[in-house]
Amino acid sequence: MNGGELLRRATLSLRQAGFDQPRLEAEVLMAHASSCPRQDLLIHPEREAPEAVARQFLDLVQQRTERMPAAYLTGGREFMSLMFTVTPAVLIPRPETELLVEEVLRWLASREDDGAVFDQPLIADVGTGSGAIAVSLARCHLAVQVMATDISEAALDVAAVNANRHGLADRIAFLAGDLLTPLLELEGPGTGTAVVANLPYIPTVALEQLPPEVQREPRLALDGGGDGLDLYRRLLPQAAFWLAPGGLLACEIDPEQAGLLAGLLQQSNWQRIRVIRDYRGEERVLTAIRPGGETCLNKRR
Repeated sequence: MNGGELLRRATLSLRQAGFDQPRLEAEVLMAHASSCPRQDLLIHPEREAPEAVARQFLDLVQQRTERMPAAYLTGGREFMSLMFTVTPAVLIPRPETELLVEEVLRWLASREDDGAVFDQPLIADVGTGSGAIAVSLARCHLAVQVMATDISEAALDVAAVNANRHGLADRIAFLAGDLLTPLLELEGPGTGTAVVANLPYIPTVALEQLPPEVQREPRLALDGGGDGLDLYRRLLPQAAFWLAPGGLLACEIDPEQAGLLAGLLQQSNWQRIRVIRDYRGEERVLTAIRPGGETCLNKRR
């Protein structure tokens, strides 16, 4: 069977399964099975597909109709214009999380413009998952040193693969443990420049209402407890202890949680609390400055 016939057959199956873009889905899976760019499939639909490739492709299509995320089937997802390895052990990076990275980079640049000196900014990526945030920060800011934590050893293995993939293993340390606990055991108070967190924030009762593809992702990376903010409540005092005065806390949240988390920060006397909207106009990222001043930032040598 040639490539064009396989794509038509797969497109029909995916359309019947209710996918909005069945042809695109089929092309992505065929390109992965064939180990060739999508445009080659379109230019040469008459080429016969080797039997092994056809079998693999049809198996991928079947798994996709069962709502296995495409990123798990292809083993990769683009984030911040970089390609990342993903497996069912990690949450799939989302485009809206790029805003979180961009805000941290913008803050670092603004502090440097204001005369703050960073010999080596130390950033904690809490709940690193695939390592997308840690790797992107290290790739985009050449002086940054990242300490990335996760409670899942399997996720840390994937993150390490991605750090190696982009040649950044020497600037990212991966530590197993709960939230900032591994860093608090290694570093003294007032050490960090910034804490970045895209923690699980889905309320437990809402997990069963998530789309089928999302329910295939690790529950550990989704379940945020009663109101979705259980982990953030535990993170705030740890971040206040570990950050230097004037250090940044940057969190990704559900839009409905912005007011509640902002209130928790106000109660703990965090300064310059900001809520940033994503590209759809939804409140997605919240940043705040560690209590104790905005000019005393750490200098690591």
